[in-house]
Amino acid sequence: MNEIPYFRLSALMFLEYAVWGAWMPVLAARLLGPLKMSGKQTGWIYATLPLATMISPLIAGQLADRYLDAGWILAACHAAGAVLLFSAARIRRFWPLFGAMLAYSMFYGATIPLVNSLMFSHLTDPDKQSPGIFIWAPVAWALIGYALTGWRNLRKGEGDGSDCLILAAILSIAMTVVCLIQPATPPSGAEGVPMLKAVSMLSDPNFAVFILASLVIAGVMQFYFLGSARYLQDIGISQKNVPATMAIAQAAQAIATLFALGLLFSNLGPKWTLVVGAAAWALLYLIYVIGRPKWLLVAGQVLHGLAYVFFIIAGQMYVNRVAPADIRGSAQGLIILVTTGIGLFLGTQVAGFVMDRSSIDGKFQWAKVFMVPFLCTAAGVLALVALFGA
Repeated sequence: MNEIPYFRLSALMFLEYAVWGAWMPVLAARLLGPLKMSGKQTGWIYATLPLATMISPLIAGQLADRYLDAGWILAACHAAGAVLLFSAARIRRFWPLFGAMLAYSMFYGATIPLVNSLMFSHLTDPDKQSPGIFIWAPVAWALIGYALTGWRNLRKGEGDGSDCLILAAILSIAMTVVCLIQPATPPSGAEGVPMLKAVSMLSDPNFAVFILASLVIAGVMQFYFLGSARYLQDIGISQKNVPATMAIAQAAQAIATLFALGLLFSNLGPKWTLVVGAAAWALLYLIYVIGRPKWLLVAGQVLHGLAYVFFIIAGQMYVNRVAPADIRGSAQGLIILVTTGIGLFLGTQVAGFVMDRSSIDGKFQWAKVFMVPFLCTAAGVLALVALFGA
C-alpha cells in the first residue's frame, strides 16, 4: 500500500472514532446533570445508536454496493450529522433531544460499516495491512477524550456539558472533508438486493456460528460498559481515577491492534483469533465475579482491550475475507447490525434488568451481576471451539 492511500485511510479511521469518542463517554453527565433527565431517559438517548444501526447500515450497504461511491455517502452522512449535532447541543428537553440524536444516529450508524468496507477495498493484503489502519480508532478515542478534558480544565469547568456535542459536530465537518478526498470507491455493481445476499451467507455453518456468537458476546459487553465504573468505585478506586483505570483497556487495544492482530489472524486464522478474543472477555468477567485482589481487577482492564481487538475487529476482518467482493459493503453492514445494533440494544436491556434485580438497598451484588456475562461469553467460546471450522 503506497503512502497516499495509507494517510487518507488513517485520517478516515481516526476521525470516524474521534467523532464518536467526543460525545459518547461524557454526554450522560450533561443529561443527568444540567438537563436533569432521569436514568431511563438517559438510557433511551444512549439507545438511539443501537436502534439506528438496526436500519441505516442496511441502507448504506445497499447504496454503496449498487449505486454510489462510498466516499460520497460517508461525506453526506457526516455533513448531515454535523448539522444535527449542533442542533442537539442547543436542545434541553428529552423528546426533542431524543429525536435529534436518533436522526443523528441514523446518519452516523450508516458510516460505521462503510468506513471498514472502503478501507478494505483499497488494501492489497487486508489481513496484514488493516491493523495499521485500525490502530487509529483507539488512538482517536483516547486523544479526543484528553483534548476535551484539557479544554474543560482551561475553562475551569464543563459548563452545561454541551461542548462534547459541539466538538463532535466540528469533527464531523472535518470528517466530511476527509471523506471527499478518499480514493474513488465506486459501487461494485451487485445485482439484486446485496443485503439479502449477505444474509444468505448464514447458510454457511461457520458464518452462522460466528454471527450468533457475535450477537451474544457483543451484547453482554454492555455489562462491562454499564457496570465497570461503579464496580471499580465500590472496590475502592476513587471516582477521579476510574477513567484512567478504564483507559488501560484502550492502551492495550492500541498495542494489540498494531503488534498482535495481524500476526494472530494470519497465523492462527479467524477461528482461534476469535476464540482468544472471546476468552479474554470471559476471563475478565470471571475476575470481576471473584472480586479480588484490587490490583488484578485493575490489570484485568487489559483483557477488555485485547478482547475488543481479537473479537470485534478480527470479526470485521473475517467478514471481509469470506464475503463475495460485490457485497462486502452489505456484509459489513450485517455484522454492525448484529453487534452494534441488535446486540448492544438487547445487551443494554438485559444488563439493566440484571443490575436492578441484583441490587439490595442501593448496593449491587457484583458477583451475581457479572456471572451472567461470564456464562454467556463462556458459552460463546465453547460454541466457537466446537462448531466453527478451522
